[in-house]
Amino acid sequence: MAVITVDGIRVLAVAGELNADNVGTLGQALRVGEDLASALTVLDLGAVTFMDSSAINVLVAANRDAAAAAGQLRMAALSEPVRRVVEIVGLDTIIACYPTLAQALTT
Repeated sequence: MAVITVDGIRVLAVAGELNADNVGTLGQALRVGEDLASALTVLDLGAVTFMDSSAINVLVAANRDAAAAAGQLRMAALSEPVRRVVEIVGLDTIIACYPTLAQALTT
């Protein structure tokens, strides 16, 4: 996972599978600290090949925590398998999804 900042926006570029074996790392990276209380975080999921329910749960919790801290979580560039899972479980109705990283950063 790579974490960068683009124009003050934190971007987490995630690759591979997101499952029970490694979702703790994602959860730690998504933690909202005092210095990020009003921050926008964008997850670049273009290189994610698989996402299970544990990853969905982490994203729901991270979105809740970000909203409680007046922040926002967005997802960008979802791969086809991940997009399908996100739509099936309705995660796209709680966390904004964008076709590209550029769109997630400018909208």
